[in-house]
Amino acid sequence: MALPSPNLDDRRFQQLVDEAKRYVQQRAPEWTDHNVSDPGVTLIETFAYLVDLTLYRLNRVPEKNYLAFLDLLDIRLFPPGAASAEVDFWLSAPQPEAVVLAAGTEVTTAAGETEEAVVFATTDELRVLPSELTRLVSAPRTGEQADLTGALAEERDVPCFQAAPEPGDALLFGLPTAVPRCVVAVRLDSRVEGVGVDPRQPPLVWEAWDGGRWQRCETGTDTTGGLNRPGEVIVYVPVAHTASVIGGTRGGWLRCRVVEPEPGQPFYSVSPTVREAAVFTVGGTMTVEHAETVTDATLGISEGVAGQSFRLDRPPVLLDGPPPVVEVSTADGWQRWEVVDDFGRSGPDDRHVRVDATRGEFAFGPVLRERDGTLRAYGAVPPKGAHLRVARYRTGGGPEGNVPRGAINVLRSSVPYVTQVDNREAARGGVAGESVANARLRAPQALRTQGRAVTAEDHEIIARQAAPSVRRVRCLPAADSPGSVRVLLVPDAVADEGDRLRFEQLIPTDQVLAAVTRALDERRLIGTRLVVEPPVYQGVTVVARLSARAGDEPDQVRDAALAALFRYLNPLHGGPEGAGWPFGRPVQYGEVFGVLQSVVGDALVEEIRMFAADPITGRRGAPVDRIDIGPGALVFSYRHQVIVSPAAPEGPA
Repeated sequence: MALPSPNLDDRRFQQLVDEAKRYVQQRAPEWTDHNVSDPGVTLIETFAYLVDLTLYRLNRVPEKNYLAFLDLLDIRLFPPGAASAEVDFWLSAPQPEAVVLAAGTEVTTAAGETEEAVVFATTDELRVLPSELTRLVSAPRTGEQADLTGALAEERDVPCFQAAPEPGDALLFGLPTAVPRCVVAVRLDSRVEGVGVDPRQPPLVWEAWDGGRWQRCETGTDTTGGLNRPGEVIVYVPVAHTASVIGGTRGGWLRCRVVEPEPGQPFYSVSPTVREAAVFTVGGTMTVEHAETVTDATLGISEGVAGQSFRLDRPPVLLDGPPPVVEVSTADGWQRWEVVDDFGRSGPDDRHVRVDATRGEFAFGPVLRERDGTLRAYGAVPPKGAHLRVARYRTGGGPEGNVPRGAINVLRSSVPYVTQVDNREAARGGVAGESVANARLRAPQALRTQGRAVTAEDHEIIARQAAPSVRRVRCLPAADSPGSVRVLLVPDAVADEGDRLRFEQLIPTDQVLAAVTRALDERRLIGTRLVVEPPVYQGVTVVARLSARAGDEPDQVRDAALAALFRYLNPLHGGPEGAGWPFGRPVQYGEVFGVLQSVVGDALVEEIRMFAADPITGRRGAPVDRIDIGPGALVFSYRHQVIVSPAAPEGPA
């Protein structure tokens, strides 16, 4: 579709005439006859008519010319971004040897009748290492560690913690070696039940030793009920797991630690016991991305002149990961050239190349004539006849890779002993390539900022360019530190169900935070301190009581009310405008009442109670009519509850 005609100059005939007459008064004050019958005025009107025609034609600039203007300003379209996710590869059974998954192992979503499967590939090699339990150690918060391995071999019931457990008590599991990125099952046989805790929410966390500290592990199914009955705990070991010496024994160490119970939850009255224990590897976890790595892509043959450019057969080139590797053939083999943003600092001997990622075009430095007439080369020139290639680059990407959790469930590459795959979290980071319309909007911003972060808007523009996958950006002064700015990032997220986001989905990844920090640090004012972080999320819980009307299904009314609450109190696309809840905007009783009443039809909203909640701890305060939000904070829907009373039966006529 063609671009709208840009209005490059909005002056019209009469404005041109008036402007010319003002110039005449300034430059030739002796000319005093400005009547329409004066020959000079006739000439002015004639030229104004011709200029008006020229402006009319100029304002009919076609898309190709407009793109040429963007090229003159060095405005290049951003390439797509590739979505990524953590995928678990499950073994058919524990294996005695390591199972190796090569980099590039492909997994996909299930293809539907109208939708094609979305293909992902692993970014690195995954080694699923075997494991077993070599030592079991009890480590009370106060006191010395006790080796339980011998007692376990005698099949005696041994206490896991102190007789009266305290937060900080731990049970250590020693493995022969570290098992980073592996999924292990801890199988326990316990004979003690009913020791005071809620088996659905025991006060326990699992951690792995990374050489310097205990790092918390995610856990899957737990059928032990807080170590109270025979069962298994699935533990996802982090990548930093390292073999170390603890208690005189070297190996990979995991531990189960007692923590403070959640508010309202019971605590251990006595220590659970263990009679049998085993640890074995059941799978591994690796990052996959919606992109394909292309190797040894031919560019062409150099003509030995400056300013050459070559295009790939398969654009675009993804730049949200390792840069593409460009090589030039020489008598001694392939010589690597560095990809740079521009040739401003390139000398005649610098092996630099520039990439237009959207078009897949690689350009070498030009030769320009200086003011004194001499020629200067901005970058070296590949010798004539040299073969050019891109040894490695990534292509693909796009928003279709942002699939929900559990959607990646097909193993496309054949891997021995691996039977199934799944993703515990939604894939995110996939964005479409930039459109020309967006580039038109970005061009004035680029001219104004000139690559410098001075105002709050400058920081937001540069942050968006550094991380296109970020949904919202807000820059605020740091209230407690003069000369500091806070750049708040809200990532895009795919809800598992409707608009029901989970708190962890709204925290940007370390890679996104690092990319934005790096871009702003290069462009900030000297002395400005940067803080790049997610915003504070204020949890909001709404408890509503509704009365259904005759003919209404209570379940449908409840589902509609819950959907409206999760949609409206949403940091990504909630709020009055539907563009995300405004930063710092309070939540008021009246607007929540109006949202509910507008979606439940003839049902009656009987009562509404609002609570401020902590999305991390789950604690909530007293019911209020207004929840104030800080200037750098957003709301987050946390466990809304809707009760719908069925319609009363009609009495006899």
